[in-house]
Amino acid sequence: MNPAEWPERLPLYTTYRLRAAGNSPEHIRTLVRRGRLVRVGRGVYVRPATANIFAATPDGEHILRAAAAVIRFGGGAVLSHGSAAVLHGIELLTRPGNDSTITGRPGSGRKGPSHVHLYTTPLRPSEVTRKLGLPVTTAARTVIDVARTLTFIDGVSAADSAIRKGLTSKSELRTVAAACSGWRGVVRAHRVIEFASGLAESVLESIARVTFDAVGLPAPRLQVWIATADGEVIGRVDFYWEQHETIAEVDGALKYDQDPSRAKAQLRRDKRLREAGYEVVHLTWAEITGRPEEVAASIRAAFRAAARKAQDPAA
Repeated sequence: MNPAEWPERLPLYTTYRLRAAGNSPEHIRTLVRRGRLVRVGRGVYVRPATANIFAATPDGEHILRAAAAVIRFGGGAVLSHGSAAVLHGIELLTRPGNDSTITGRPGSGRKGPSHVHLYTTPLRPSEVTRKLGLPVTTAARTVIDVARTLTFIDGVSAADSAIRKGLTSKSELRTVAAACSGWRGVVRAHRVIEFASGLAESVLESIARVTFDAVGLPAPRLQVWIATADGEVIGRVDFYWEQHETIAEVDGALKYDQDPSRAKAQLRRDKRLREAGYEVVHLTWAEITGRPEEVAASIRAAFRAAARKAQDPAA
């Protein structure tokens, strides 16, 4: 189930609500023991059908834990940062893990209930919305919070994803960041906004863009359709350095291992691209995240090879 298919409200049952309906503490324990209620947090439960749906949903267990945490915390608490990103469907490099992230009232410290990371930065009413009936920071505020509190590459991954999915825009992000003037990490958030691109189609592509910049490569064009000299379309590529007639694909080998037919199709496409005069470089997650200098060397070698071809087409 993706966020677009979620119900308007998550059907949660609190101990208070169950007791108000006439259930004793012992009866509630019996309902849990018999599998008629599933405990998702202290004093918060769901029906088994709901638990099963979210167990089969990416980050579904985190959503249920976060829902329980924000209800238990109360007092105007709002899901934010990584938990808010999950609820919005914003792709993250650093997943929220077991800890729910909440923005709550000042003076509550850095930690709320167990497995809750509490932030106390101010929230304007315009920066709060609802998902599954739960209070959550807007997509724009969520991206800014991720960019402020995590790394530049985390921020770019979140911003690229949110912009691509139409959840926010650079203009909206600039407005939210401007309202956070003077806050810790807001300078980095401004850098993230200007670097962000809705054309990056995955976290790996976002990471690659940051890596290219970090190693001093020129910025490539993204998601470019490539054609032969006579206008026959070969396909769309992830990254294209037009001046150097060089293409980079950051799919790696994983998707080909899962679908061998795609590997054969990619080989055929690579052959056509090279016959049309382009240099083609394939990069894996391990290379991009762990060996950036090798990435830079591979692409610069492709630049040199393209330059030699330009000087001597028969070479």
